[in-house]
This record gives sequence, C-alpha cells and structure tokens, in this order.
Amino acid sequence: MIKNILVTKNSGEQVSFDENKLRTSLKRAGADQRSIDIVVAELEVYLQSGMSTHKVYKKAYSILSKLSYASAGRYRLKKAIMELGPTGYPFEKFVGAIIKHQGFSAKTGVIVEGKCVQHEVDVVAENNETIIVVECKYHRDGNRKSDVKVPLYIRSRFNDIYDKWKKDGIIGNRNFEAWVVTNTRFTGDAEKFGDCSGLKMVSWDYPNHNSLRNMVDRAGLHPLTSLKSLTKKEKQRILEIGIVLCREITTEILIKSMVPSNKINKVLLEAQSLIDG
Repeated sequence: MIKNILVTKNSGEQVSFDENKLRTSLKRAGADQRSIDIVVAELEVYLQSGMSTHKVYKKAYSILSKLSYASAGRYRLKKAIMELGPTGYPFEKFVGAIIKHQGFSAKTGVIVEGKCVQHEVDVVAENNETIIVVECKYHRDGNRKSDVKVPLYIRSRFNDIYDKWKKDGIIGNRNFEAWVVTNTRFTGDAEKFGDCSGLKMVSWDYPNHNSLRNMVDRAGLHPLTSLKSLTKKEKQRILEIGIVLCREITTEILIKSMVPSNKINKVLLEAQSLIDG
C-alpha cells in the first residue's frame, strides 16, 4: 500500500496520492489484477513526494503498455482525446462517431437555417424517434472549464433552430435534444443552467453513468491518438486527412501519412488490439 506521498496537480495543489483511484482507473481500462499489482508495485519504488500527477500518470502508462497495449490505450483515453487538437474538428468527428454508435445517422459541421439567422452546428444526428443537435467545446488545457456563458449562448442558438425546424415540419413527432459536449469539465453554474434549460450537458465525468467517458467505454471507440506506436507528427498527419478512430486506420492511410513501412504492421496490430479489447 502506497502511503504518505504527496503529488502535485496541474493547478499546483498538492494532494495525497490515492492508490485506490489508480487501481480503479487501471481496472476500468481492462487491466487484470496481476497487471494492476505490477503497476502499483513499480510505482511505489518510483514515487517521490512533490512529483507531478503528469509524471505519475506517464509512468503508470509506461509500465502498463509493456504488459498490455489494449489496457494502456484505454488507460490514457482522456489524454488521447486531449491530443485530438489543435482544432476542435477531430473532436467533433469523435463525438459524432459516439452518437452514431447509439443508433443514429450523424453529420458534422452542418450549416442549418434558424428562425432568425443561419447556424453552424457541430453535430446533427437523427433516427426515427429523435433528432439531436450538438455543440462541442474542445479544450487543449485539461484544467479549463466551460463556464455558464457557454450554455447561455448555445441555448439561444438551439432555440432558434428548434423554432424553424418545428415550423417547417423537420422535427415532426420526434423528440428534439440539444447537447453540449466538452472533453474537460463544466463549472457548477454551467451544469445547473444547462440542465435547468433543457440542455444535455456532457463532460468527461458528468453526468454520472452517462458522461463522455461512459459513452466511450460503452461504444468501445478509441481515437487514433491512443496509439503509442505513432509519433505526434504521424498522428497529426492522419488527423489532417479526416481520420479519427483506430478502426478507420488502414495500410493505405498509414502510407499516405508517411508512416515508415517498417512499423506499419506494428501500428495496425496495436490498433486492432484496442478494437478487439
């Protein structure tokens, strides 16, 4: 049991290292009990008071990746989603893929007419029962939160779209849902206003049991940024041609993205291990 170790968060705040939290994260990633015990045992030797949570996380990932590519990829999921930038477009495609997995058709970057003005909507998804409009708020800084101004602004935009679509019969008898999805977190006021005004607020860990992390876990979709075998530059080149998911990667795409031929099979095997895992 790791005790009496203080780690430093990105905010500068020092907190006690929580071994149970680490074990829970590793278990959620699919690591078996033996792998979890090995990671904890090796970390116990490595940890020093004052160490940053980033270094702790990086070390845990390094140990786990030697034991299981699939578990390591799932463990670093939050960081992988942060690496979908620098623009928000890959994150929009990722969110669209998650909603599509729930039984919807989905389009990203859609221009739609509202009652008063035209709007660009990040994701529009629909099936026979429901039509969904989604605003995605992507942040590269994991500490940044979307405040109450975000749902205030988005609620007015989506009301304008709803009024137009209702009048034109586009919605019909279907349910109309308005979502705001962020890869980080919302402030308390943002969550409160969003929920009160009828917006579905989705952040990395909100709401309980239906957060972004929960949705990704259920869908089993992994961004290509989860892959350890690709460099940052290689990942960026693949993202720039519109590929976001591990399951979209092919030999042709890797060649087009200038991934060296001698490591293509390694990349494909790692991607497949995440898909199968």
